[in-house]
Amino acid sequence: GCASMVTHPVPVASGKIQLALGQYPELAKADGAVKLQPAGHEDPIYVLANGRDFVAVSPICTHRGCTVDVHGERLVCPCHGSTYDRSGNVLKGPAQRALARYPVNRSGDTLVIEIV
Repeated sequence: GCASMVTHPVPVASGKIQLALGQYPELAKADGAVKLQPAGHEDPIYVLANGRDFVAVSPICTHRGCTVDVHGERLVCPCHGSTYDRSGNVLKGPAQRALARYPVNRSGDTLVIEIV
């Protein structure tokens, strides 16, 4: 099923978001995902657990700008059905460009996401 994601407001300092993994138990799951709303930014960011790594992508579909939903291994746009993998790559159109990605670095139990 498609559980609607809770949006977590997060502060941004020097263009970076620091996420304490302990505060986001969803990301401990193999297919976990969280939706962040960075302070001062209009669009949210999705952080996805991807095996042992984490990926941060813009959920804004590159086709017409709708917000994609997380469906397990896939990100699906509710407007026209564009489908992406959990790294943001296009699996099915009409979208032709991958979702915007943000660099993620892990420092201990903290994820540092660069959004500038």
